[in-house]
Amino acid sequence: MSNKTKAVFSMLISALGFTLMSVAVKYLKDIPLFEKVFFRNLVSLVVAFYLIKKSSSPVFGQKKNQLALLARSVFGLAGVILNFYAITHLTLADSTMLGKLSPIFVTIMACLFLKEKIDKEQIIGIFITFVGALLVIKPQFSLSIIPSISGLLSAAFSGTAYTLLRYLKDKENPDTIVFYFSIISVIGTLPFVLADYIMPTSTQFLLLLATGLFASIGQFGVTYAYKYSKATEVSIYTYSAIVFGILLGFIFFHEIPDILSLLGGGLIIAMAYYTFRHNQKKD
Repeated sequence: MSNKTKAVFSMLISALGFTLMSVAVKYLKDIPLFEKVFFRNLVSLVVAFYLIKKSSSPVFGQKKNQLALLARSVFGLAGVILNFYAITHLTLADSTMLGKLSPIFVTIMACLFLKEKIDKEQIIGIFITFVGALLVIKPQFSLSIIPSISGLLSAAFSGTAYTLLRYLKDKENPDTIVFYFSIISVIGTLPFVLADYIMPTSTQFLLLLATGLFASIGQFGVTYAYKYSKATEVSIYTYSAIVFGILLGFIFFHEIPDILSLLGGGLIIAMAYYTFRHNQKKD
């Protein structure tokens, strides 16, 4: 099996892992939001700590990178909280589509803070992608729009976190970055969990563990995909999550996206492919 094939397979596994995490979150409607986020990151914390001990990587990283590590963790945590809220209140397909806007925010943030140049084609791609997002959100003057706004903000915070990851990638070990994020997330959500804790049933407890397990599969899938190939060659395959979201939403929750959501999702995927091909040519 070639490295390119391994990378594509890893990215598809990652997309499926994150979508299955969303399925588990959606089944846990009776469990408070912060309790779900806590367990999702607790599992990742255990896995990351094991990998750090195995590789003898620094636990908390270098002193000079503490601000960037903390900022990445805080923005990442905000993204997860908002994403879980969106998953709970939207169809699985819609929450997945909005979650896939994060690469657009990475491009914007990298331009603003990492001084990366953005060209005319990328600007066109960003504009049309946001049109697709509006079709999914279907703006209206009522509180029913809050979950969609939450999904959009989740993509923005996640995009900021990914931009900081790009800054840290040659400065810190990936295991250290994941551990730092996980421990900040666990500590940050613990007070809210203690204030509003609901004892899960045995089934709910297994689902809570599943959120962390599937999230870890998603994260490791991305890591190995970029290990075997360049981002410009495999990043497009992360959008398979939209297809998984539509299929699993129908299988598990009998959800059928409306025509505007399907059009919006189609635009998001089309612009992702357009940007993917454009970035390949630039390389």
